[in-house]
Amino acid sequence: MIDQEMKQAVLDGFAKEFGDNEGVKCYFAPGRVNLIGEHTDYNGGHVFPCALTIGTYAAARKRTDRVMRFVSLNFDGSRRETSLDDLVPNDPKAGWTNYPKGVVWAFEKRGMKLETGFDMVIIGNIPNGSGLSSSASLEVLTGFAVRDMYGFDVTNQDLALIGQDAENNFNGCNCGIMDQFASAMGKKDNAIFLDTADLSFDYAPIHLDGMKIVVTNTNKKHKLTDSQYNARRSACEHALSQMQTVCDIKGLGDLSIEEFEAHKDAITDDDERVKARHAVYENQRTLDAVAALKAGDLEKFGQLMNASHVSLRDDYDVTGIELDTLAEEAWKVDGVIGSRMTGGGFGGCTVSIVKDEAIDDFKEKVGKAYKDKIGYDCTFYIVSIGDGPRVIE
Repeated sequence: MIDQEMKQAVLDGFAKEFGDNEGVKCYFAPGRVNLIGEHTDYNGGHVFPCALTIGTYAAARKRTDRVMRFVSLNFDGSRRETSLDDLVPNDPKAGWTNYPKGVVWAFEKRGMKLETGFDMVIIGNIPNGSGLSSSASLEVLTGFAVRDMYGFDVTNQDLALIGQDAENNFNGCNCGIMDQFASAMGKKDNAIFLDTADLSFDYAPIHLDGMKIVVTNTNKKHKLTDSQYNARRSACEHALSQMQTVCDIKGLGDLSIEEFEAHKDAITDDDERVKARHAVYENQRTLDAVAALKAGDLEKFGQLMNASHVSLRDDYDVTGIELDTLAEEAWKVDGVIGSRMTGGGFGGCTVSIVKDEAIDDFKEKVGKAYKDKIGYDCTFYIVSIGDGPRVIE
C-alpha cells in the first residue's frame, strides 16, 4: 500500500536527518483535480474539484525551543532552518518552506500561537509544477499536523481558510479557496460541489463505470505567483466593480448569463468584459455539469468540459499551446467523454474522462501528437478520487 511505503520513506528520512524518529507522527494531505469550474472560485462562483489519492506526506515532531526545521525529500534534501520569531512573508531565502511557514503565521494571526517549534520531513507524489495543487496539499498537511501536535480547535474547513490566507497574504498568490478546500474536505469517490461565495457544498458521487479519470501533464513548469494569474483576478475585480453599478451582486458568480448579457456594457474595457464573460458562463457550465452528472448524463458532462476549455482558451487566455494541444488531440480520440485544462493554466495538466477500452489509444495518439508538436513528452496519470487529510497509523 502506497501510504505505508511513503510513511516509511518519511520516517527513514526523519531518522537520517534528525537522529531518530522517537515520538514522530506521520500525516497525509491530498492533491486535487478540478473537473469543471475554472477561475470561478475567486469570482464567487461554483467549482467541482475532487481530492486525489496522491498527495504530500510528512513526518513531524514538536521541539522544546522555537526553531522549525524542514526537509523535503523531493527537492535537494537539504535542511531549511528557521524560527517562530522569523515568520517573514515571501522570504526569498526560505524557498518552498514559505508554504508551511505561512500556515504557522496564519495560525498565529488567529491567536493560535505555537510556544515551541517542530521538525518536519516531507515527501510527495504529486508531479511538481503540474497544477494538481502541491502547494495547497502542503498547506493543508502543515495545518493538519499543527492542529494535531498543538491541540488547536479548528475544523478541516478552517484549515482550508488558513491555507488560503497563507497563500494569499504570506506567499503573494491571490488564489481562491478551491484548492485548499478540496484537499481539506476530500471524500473518497466523491467530487465537491462548492459554492465559493458562502462555502456551502455538497458531495456528489462520481460513478465512472467503465471509465477512468486521466490527468495528462504538459511537463511545462508553471508558477502561479507569476503576474499573469494575479492580472486575471484584477481584471475580474474591476469588471465586477463596474457591474455593481447596475446590478446588486457581490461577485460575478451571482450573475445569470441573461443578466450578464443585459448589463455587460457597463464593463468599459473590452478585455475585462471578455474575462468576466468567462467567469459567468463557466459558473453556469459548472451548475449544468453537476446536474448532468446527477442525471447520469456523462455525455453532456463531457461536452461541458470541452466547452470549458474553449472558454479558458478564447476568453480567459490561460491555456497556451501545450494545454491546447493536449485537449484538442484528446477530442479527436474515440472513447474520450471530455477533456479540458485543469488548474490555473499556463502549463500544468488536462483532465480527461476516457472509456477503459480507449485508454491505450488515447495515450498513444495524444502522446505522439504532443511530442511531434511541442518537442518533448507529456506524462499520463490514471488517478483515483480519495479522502482528505489524515494521520497515517
